[in-house]
Amino acid sequence: MQPTKMDVLREVQSGSGAHGEFLLGDAREKLVDLLDRYRGQVQLIYLDPPFATGQQWKIRMRAGEKDWKSGNGSIQLPAYSDPSSEPEYLQMMREVLTGCRELLSDTGVLFLHIDFRMHARLRLLMDEIFGEACFLNEIIWAYQTGGRARRYFSRKHDVILFYRKTKNYTFDITQVPVERAGNRRNHMKRHVDTDGRVYRSIRSGGKVYTYYDDEPAYPGDVWDDVSHLQQKDPQRTGYDTQKPISLLTRIVQCASKPGDLVMDLFSGSGTTLEAAHLCGRRFVGVDMSPMSMHVIRRRLMDADVLYQAPPFDGEPLVAAQMQSGIAYYDITMLKYELEPGLTARSFTGMDALDSWSAGYLRDGAFVSMVSSFRTKQQPQLQTLLQLPVLSGIPMIRTQDVLGRAFFFALQ
Repeated sequence: MQPTKMDVLREVQSGSGAHGEFLLGDAREKLVDLLDRYRGQVQLIYLDPPFATGQQWKIRMRAGEKDWKSGNGSIQLPAYSDPSSEPEYLQMMREVLTGCRELLSDTGVLFLHIDFRMHARLRLLMDEIFGEACFLNEIIWAYQTGGRARRYFSRKHDVILFYRKTKNYTFDITQVPVERAGNRRNHMKRHVDTDGRVYRSIRSGGKVYTYYDDEPAYPGDVWDDVSHLQQKDPQRTGYDTQKPISLLTRIVQCASKPGDLVMDLFSGSGTTLEAAHLCGRRFVGVDMSPMSMHVIRRRLMDADVLYQAPPFDGEPLVAAQMQSGIAYYDITMLKYELEPGLTARSFTGMDALDSWSAGYLRDGAFVSMVSSFRTKQQPQLQTLLQLPVLSGIPMIRTQDVLGRAFFFALQ
């Protein structure tokens, strides 16, 4: 059977947890739609925008069964371009931050993750848009990874600016306890109370302060307990600038409640969306890179997500077969080949295919019912998917190693 390629703009992925969305496109352009639907409803916005480095960032992807077995990525693709023009960059951020303030609810907050390049300028811009009185914290995320400088002190931290929209903002530090620092205990006297509980005491300013060892401690504005991702970390998706899930989990848990709406307009590798999903929050993500959707689809393969993206250019060679049963259609993927000359690397078999799904076209959207993804534990794709017999036009969705998604009708 030769499937019929169709342009489908929306994909509904059924799964567990709170509902989420991902929109492929420029954040400034998507703000028009988001403001129409979510103005004043978002509890938490986390932004990790480009840092105005002028670099073209890459993503290293695993392609085919061999790569997934070894765990090494063998294909390098563009992830995103980081603008170097300061006026262009600041204008982009002004538009995004202005829209973000309108999206936030009265209890909402925003975390802006930046580095030394634009920290001072964006702090002033945030003061202008949100108001100086709405500044809460300048969080220092300190880490030890990266090289060592010789002509200046090594740059080993990022800055996360924390702002509220109104005085009625949501923040609960008790949701993010940390271990008490051992070096702090060494400077205090150790005691045991009548119930056998260990506590420490210290005199400062004429007062005695006591801290029980079994009571939780909470982070300050220097976060040196969250490690940067190592190159071999299992969390790694191939994104150079990926942030650890523990960093975003802390932000999500302290500034929102289960069921709240979390948003990230520069989703990148999707860490914010995964953290929101794991914490039971609804989420909306936006990114202009197809590779972002490619990675996020994999990280959220079991989540309830609506994907919206314009059609991709391309004409891969696809062959599939559908056989009718009593309660299921047996759908077999027979062939997936990239167009000749599309990449420098050649792929054998179906190695160019990263995942595929079967489902139905309903009201202009592809409703995904069953999928197969390559994983470290199962590097070989399933070639047979069983689709329950339901209403709608049977379809398949393919996702190849170049991040392109295509939809094909089977009737």
